[in-house]
Amino acid sequence: MDRSIPAIITALFLLGVLVLMWRSWHKRSQRDRTLTAGYPRSEGGAAADVLATAEAYYVATTPRDAPLERLAIPGLGFRARAALTVTAQGITLDLDGNAPLYVPGAAIDQVGAAQLAIDRVVETDGLVRLSWRLNTPGTDRRDVDSFFRIIDPNDRARLIDSIRTITAPAHQDESEA
Repeated sequence: MDRSIPAIITALFLLGVLVLMWRSWHKRSQRDRTLTAGYPRSEGGAAADVLATAEAYYVATTPRDAPLERLAIPGLGFRARAALTVTAQGITLDLDGNAPLYVPGAAIDQVGAAQLAIDRVVETDGLVRLSWRLNTPGTDRRDVDSFFRIIDPNDRARLIDSIRTITAPAHQDESEA
């Protein structure tokens, strides 16, 4: 009997935390429900155009320059294992459990290195940050950063260099040049 009351208090506290977590994620999902990830795939993207591929862990997509504010965009809301394919036209992000997303080179602003995103902190320059514009309807231009942890370090430089070749020179991250 003497352990029942603390156990009930602990259970109620944990239940309250779970309810608050669910409510927060629900509100975030409602806030971001109009955001669209990916673009329609261009017809010219043949397999022969592949510049680089890499296996990675997708960490998160955040508003530009706000690496601690996760966006709950359908297809990009949760961490996943990913395959990134860079072609002459753009990048295909194939996240496990989701349909592949295509980002054309014209929508990419920068590619560079990062050390932290949401709840992931790694060694200096351990993450690849892809800065791009969402395919949002109307004139609401949303700039976002997507973060990836490249599994094979040898793929990292080749991937970044390939992405830089398909972006406009004015949009490249000068600190990485």
